[in-house]
Amino acid sequence: MHNVWLIAKREYLERIRAKSFLIMTLLIPLLMGGILFGAVLVNGHSGSMSHIAVVTDDQQFATDFGTELSGKERKVAVDVYPSAEPGILTTLDAQLKAKESTLDGYLVVVPSTVAGARATFQWQPRSKADVIGRARVADAIGATLTREKLTHSGMGAKEVNALLEPVHLESAGRKDTSVAAFGSAYGMFFLMYFVILFYGMNVARSIIEEKTSRIFEVLLATIRPEEMLAGKVIGVGAVGLTQVGIWIAVALAAIQSQLMGKDIHIFPSFSQTVFFIVFFLLGYLLYSSVAAALGAIASSEQELQQMNIFLMLPLIACSAVIFGIVTNPETTMAKAFSFFPFCTPLIMYTRIVVGKPTPFAIGLSIVDLVLTIAIVLWIASRIYRVGILMYGKKPNLPEIMRWLKYS
Repeated sequence: MHNVWLIAKREYLERIRAKSFLIMTLLIPLLMGGILFGAVLVNGHSGSMSHIAVVTDDQQFATDFGTELSGKERKVAVDVYPSAEPGILTTLDAQLKAKESTLDGYLVVVPSTVAGARATFQWQPRSKADVIGRARVADAIGATLTREKLTHSGMGAKEVNALLEPVHLESAGRKDTSVAAFGSAYGMFFLMYFVILFYGMNVARSIIEEKTSRIFEVLLATIRPEEMLAGKVIGVGAVGLTQVGIWIAVALAAIQSQLMGKDIHIFPSFSQTVFFIVFFLLGYLLYSSVAAALGAIASSEQELQQMNIFLMLPLIACSAVIFGIVTNPETTMAKAFSFFPFCTPLIMYTRIVVGKPTPFAIGLSIVDLVLTIAIVLWIASRIYRVGILMYGKKPNLPEIMRWLKYS
């Protein structure tokens, strides 16, 4: 353990004192904040129409449609043209193509030839890929038709407005923690995803660097390969925990200052925090052990990048199913992924946050994960023991199996 501690201390101090650590600790939150701010800014303007045209003979429909389409903060200018106006569609198409035009799209209302049947609607936007604007137009048409139907049935304007008011759901007898559950599930999922992948690969890169510099040949005179592997995993993992701890502390302080005095709950509970730490550490140990084996097999950074897919595939699979698990955490798929060891740290934690897995299921997943880590460490240490001294040769599967037999 003394040798393991020395290796871990060296790995930790070497990285923590580097300028790149300080730069990445400051730069990544700034980049992520900039990306989030940019996404909010772009999405906030997505589908935000300010000028449209309606081709219809029903002036009242056009007026009501414009009212429904306008938001509280921004009004939409609506130009109304009669259907019989010569060449109106050609004129509007030309306006959509003109760069100086402010027209975002036009709606054509085609009356039904059957008495009592609903008219058909044709929407032509400036950009055919504007699905948000298309959805807004469809919702506004539906609300307009509903409002007109209620008005024609004898309801007053106040009654119609009250009936069409959006419904806000509240939790009965307790505080609404749905935002907290959803936010912490996604936030911590991607935090674990990033740290496991990034710092797991740092272990592999560290091995490649030392193989290239031949420093292993000196170290192996006094330290066993297993001790060196354990020290690297612990040292690099401690660097990751330090960096993540700084990010979380800053993020919590910033969020708390913004939400001070508001009845909004986005922080995970104490038990969720404990489970996050447990699954994060176990997930890191699992992936970093695999990364160490990959680093021992590879002889260059290029070869390591090619092998990186073995680490990324389980994480990509988790990303592909996370939305379905957040919305329905008790499906067969969710349970299967939560007991697959390479997905357990991410998926089981997500189920704990948004669902109600039994204590037996949680305990079984942890035991399953620990046993998998023990097996992977056993295999990785034997690959590591032989692979770190192999230079300039790409090993194939039969040769890796011989390494296991030699060690």
